[in-house]
Amino acid sequence: MVKSFFMRSVICTIVFSIVLFSMSALADEISPGIFRTPDTRFDNLPDFPFTPNYIELDGLRFHYVDEGPRDGAAVLLLHGEPTWSYLYRHMIPPLVAAGHRVIAPDLMGFGRSDKPTSVEDHSHQRHVAQMRALVLALDLNDITMFVQDWGGLIGLRVLAEEPDRFARVIVANTGLPGSGGLRGYIGYPLFRFLLWWEGTVTWEELSENPSFIRWAAYSQTVEDMPVGKIVGLVAAGKEGALDLELVTAYDAPFPDARYKAGPRIMPYLVPSELRENAAAWEVLEQWEKPFLTAFSDSDPITRGGEVEFQQRIPGARNRDHLTIQGAGHFLQETHGPQLADAIIRFMQEP
Repeated sequence: MVKSFFMRSVICTIVFSIVLFSMSALADEISPGIFRTPDTRFDNLPDFPFTPNYIELDGLRFHYVDEGPRDGAAVLLLHGEPTWSYLYRHMIPPLVAAGHRVIAPDLMGFGRSDKPTSVEDHSHQRHVAQMRALVLALDLNDITMFVQDWGGLIGLRVLAEEPDRFARVIVANTGLPGSGGLRGYIGYPLFRFLLWWEGTVTWEELSENPSFIRWAAYSQTVEDMPVGKIVGLVAAGKEGALDLELVTAYDAPFPDARYKAGPRIMPYLVPSELRENAAAWEVLEQWEKPFLTAFSDSDPITRGGEVEFQQRIPGARNRDHLTIQGAGHFLQETHGPQLADAIIRFMQEP
């Protein structure tokens, strides 16, 4: 029996070593702690024929879609997590057909952009700095910005730093939690305590109630986040909402768990910079340019969040805001053409 146990242990060790070696051989670790998804992972994705564009930021390769005439009015589309610019595939063509230049970046750690494994590389401020650097590098002006999920937390901070470069804003299923004073200091520790109290969340529990706190807790305990399944779950409110081809497309940037530091840590960081966000709100509360909300009626994560924007931002008052009927969190996936049409009409307003 001892000999049999010893042989099984040796065999398991050999098999495990082979698996690790195979993963390392397939992985594209361009420098210690920096992964780059092989280009072949993005071959033949459905409805995504766009030419990749790259810029180097902080020594990392940053990807963005850039379609339409260079002299067209700039439309900046910012995704959240765990998605990437693929989320905008149904919105880019009609916006380009309307004569606009459409820029859809991949956040660092997502899509075709490089994927650092260090948590420190994914701070809220660093994402803001990188997106601002892209806007400046492309010298974008008179920007119409559409943001959703983490796209809002990042994009609205960029707007606060570069308000003169933006002409109008559409926010969808997002927020910008900000607090000054004591709340600004204790808010994030309290959030982390709530995550600890929530404990381990299983996929079944998340599927049953995909609230933000459950999603954040799940992201911190799951060994290998099933990105494509998650997009399907919160896009349409039920597991299996996306067919296998689309699940594979959302999984494409992430060959294995080592590439997923960004998707894993971002939910944990949502309230990490409350005081910095409060400073951004000081700019937003003076924003008189057009500001539109387009929230879903069925998003369990941000439902009702549009009210704060409508009440606090001058450019959002006295406006017919949109409620996207029958949409979940990732409304671009299910209602992309409708959103593109709303952006086009919004840009035509005097």
